[in-house]
Amino acid sequence: MEWRDEGIVLGTRRHGETSAIVEVMTREHGRHMGMVRGGRSRRMQPLLQPGNHVDLAWWARLDEHLGSFTIEPLGFAAARLIETPVALYGIQLAAAHLRLLPERDPQGGLYETLRLIIEHFDDPLASGELLLRFEVMMLEELGFGLDLKECAATGVRENLIYVSPKSGRAVCGDAGAPWADKMLPLPAFVNSTSVRPSCYDDLNDAFRMTGFFFLRHVWEPRAQTPPDARGGFLNAIARTIRAFPV
Repeated sequence: MEWRDEGIVLGTRRHGETSAIVEVMTREHGRHMGMVRGGRSRRMQPLLQPGNHVDLAWWARLDEHLGSFTIEPLGFAAARLIETPVALYGIQLAAAHLRLLPERDPQGGLYETLRLIIEHFDDPLASGELLLRFEVMMLEELGFGLDLKECAATGVRENLIYVSPKSGRAVCGDAGAPWADKMLPLPAFVNSTSVRPSCYDDLNDAFRMTGFFFLRHVWEPRAQTPPDARGGFLNAIARTIRAFPV
């Protein structure tokens, strides 16, 4: 069994004295593991850092085996990512989310979004927006997609400012007003590709909304806690915006 693909390095762990087990998110083969012989060498260690874009060749005697990777560089992002907490926490958060999915399950849309996120870590609001959209995509892939395009009560598509915590559906301002204190926020940018988050509060509200559904449907049923990187990512964005207002 063998294939060739491109991917993003998610993590690496030691295997024996000289080799490494590398976890990558590939374009066509999903999240995949493989052994890299000599992966702990001085030449290979810089290549196998999270966030790097790599060319992969995988082979194994049987498809269910771990298999081995031959890896070549396509782009070194890791050196840039380690410079800022936003990027460090962001790549860790994306990797934690991807580990919720079955290994070797093709997820081309998530792969392309991950590539885009890595390209925008220098812009805290943009990377926050992209990771929020990544979380919405993850909920969909896990079977708990949100319905945010029209009001659950009236069917209108305007003034959608709430999400029902019971149904995961959008609710317009008029219909949701009597229960506003029980609703989750729906910032405008979540439903529009032409609207960007205007401030940290927009991002925080959106992540509070997706976090509610991750906790209910994913983390608690699996006896997991939210990834530490999630809070770290949001805190890093807040600190960066305070230090360098946009």
